[in-house]
Amino acid sequence: MKFKSYLVSLLIITLAFFVGHDVFAVSTVADKPDTDLRLTAYCTAGTARTLLLPEARTKALATLERFGMTGIIIESNRGGSALAEAEMVLLRDFFLGHGYRVAAGMATVPGADWGVRANEGLAWLNFQAPKTQADIERSVRAAARVFDTLIIDDFLCSGDKSAESDAARRGRDWGSYRRDLMTSLSQRMIIGPAQEENPAIKVVLKFPQSYDRYHNFGYDVEREPQLFDEVWVGTETRGQYTQRFGFTQPYEGFVNYRWIQSLSRGKMGSAWFDYGDCDGPDFVEQAWQTVLAGARDIVLFNFGNLSAPHPGHDLLLNDLEGLRKLARTVAKQPVTGVVAYKPANSDPGSDMYVMDFVGMLGVPLVPVSAFPAEAESLFLPTQAAKDAGIVAKIEAALAAGHRVTITGGLLTTVKDGKDLAKLAGLKAVPEARHQRLNTVWVGEEQVAVPRGLDVACVPAPDAAEVLLRAESADGAVPFLTTHRVGKGTLLVLNVHTFLQADFDAVGEVLLSPRNLGLLDIPQAWANTLRSAMGGGGELLADAPTRV
Repeated sequence: MKFKSYLVSLLIITLAFFVGHDVFAVSTVADKPDTDLRLTAYCTAGTARTLLLPEARTKALATLERFGMTGIIIESNRGGSALAEAEMVLLRDFFLGHGYRVAAGMATVPGADWGVRANEGLAWLNFQAPKTQADIERSVRAAARVFDTLIIDDFLCSGDKSAESDAARRGRDWGSYRRDLMTSLSQRMIIGPAQEENPAIKVVLKFPQSYDRYHNFGYDVEREPQLFDEVWVGTETRGQYTQRFGFTQPYEGFVNYRWIQSLSRGKMGSAWFDYGDCDGPDFVEQAWQTVLAGARDIVLFNFGNLSAPHPGHDLLLNDLEGLRKLARTVAKQPVTGVVAYKPANSDPGSDMYVMDFVGMLGVPLVPVSAFPAEAESLFLPTQAAKDAGIVAKIEAALAAGHRVTITGGLLTTVKDGKDLAKLAGLKAVPEARHQRLNTVWVGEEQVAVPRGLDVACVPAPDAAEVLLRAESADGAVPFLTTHRVGKGTLLVLNVHTFLQADFDAVGEVLLSPRNLGLLDIPQAWANTLRSAMGGGGELLADAPTRV
């Protein structure tokens, strides 16, 4: 593979494998010496109960020592499966006494007689129900009396559409209602009660991995970081080829951490991943992407898995020194690349999780939540349409000589589409028309794409040059066009990932509903995309997709 150093620190660091701020601070224990990378185990309430036996605690110390961990999170409650306060104190004091940082965790999921289950969606709670609110507040108070840090696991969300919730939303769309509700309840049933019990407590919100779906189910990435003392984020990606956890691409871990970091108001804490759907390489890949994104603190979920055999354990242990070297490198020189803009609480339209897949093409995307006016290379998917001034900002970026790539979804969604189509060198705004095409052109040869290439529309070039084209029954369909605008360049990437209908078709709620043929494109196409989007014609990497 041939590499150039322009805008590819992410690609270089990843391929070369060249290989803090606290995960949490507990005032009652002196931390072990700082390291470049700190590891913490999350122990669910059920597993924590087994540690009440002395011999189990002794084995737990050996497990923590094996992985060089310096902290443990004791879950106080999971759906009503709760530790008594005396049990929390016993475990807290035991691990503190052995020099470990200790905190409490809580999973706000429904139990047999704890909370009220949502009437739709996943096993989440109906947060509008008074019983749910009272049960959570009571559990928060109990944990706050024992611990100085409380982490709320990634179930502070809901898909409930009960008559009770419908009446409370008063005409608002479901996403807006849930964000308002969860923001209010975060203060009223979690933060306020915790501080009343323990004025020194730090309350942490952990965001799940499903960043393009947050706004639908109650996570408000704009307001919640203002309320909580710290925010953590899931970088769990699991198996990219299986539906069990949603064909999740490894690059998503990087995307999720960096995007939430840009919204965190300086409160970014730990990254968190697990074992679900992971073979050995899947498991350790999560660690590399997490550290590459800038995390210095990693939480492994959960201790039960950690203490059992897994093919990823030896890989992780073998890679720990490399991961520490990478953490030092990224701390001094954070990854740069093509800056991808997703405003807070923005709807993805037909570009759901598009950044994950474009990243897997080898385009070094770095996501942000504020428009990157100074970025020399920008990527603007449909999510950017939430910014009412996006077309004017694109014009300013082009006038400054920058390289801007928009998606077909943004072009067909944005309010000032006619102006944007003209800038892109197209005859008109194309109609949104999802198609799955089976062949693409490489020079004068047609090449099959095994799973089909999904496109968002059929652009009609005027002054634009077509760099990549696919073939439909009606003729050629431009997939990547470029148009020089003054000193700048505007490209249109005619990609389509997922719509809500794709989720509904397979019963998926949060994660990618199928794998995409986008990652089956020929290497020549991948090279063209990297060069056009980030290199201004220079070859960034001669490599297949998934690099």
